[in-house]
Amino acid sequence: MAQSSSVHASDTDYAIKYKTRLGLVLCVAYAVAYAGFVATAVYDVTLMDTRMPFGLNLGTFWGFGLILLAFVLGLVYNYACGRRERSTNNTAEPRS
Repeated sequence: MAQSSSVHASDTDYAIKYKTRLGLVLCVAYAVAYAGFVATAVYDVTLMDTRMPFGLNLGTFWGFGLILLAFVLGLVYNYACGRRERSTNNTAEPRS
């Protein structure tokens, strides 16, 4: 079975603290956006009926925005963690 180029035979991940912290930060950012969506839906239902671009109401528009945000945050996480893994794992342990 082929191993990822960013993980050595010892399977030591020197970027784990960075990846954990970044994951938590991105999770909180998404949770804030989602909480705003839920709070708006609960406390001001009429606002969700506001017309937005493409003829969508605010609820639908915001919902699609949340889906897009989750996708973008996933890409950011993957890029940032991959970059950190390559830099920390390559300098921390020489390849054999």
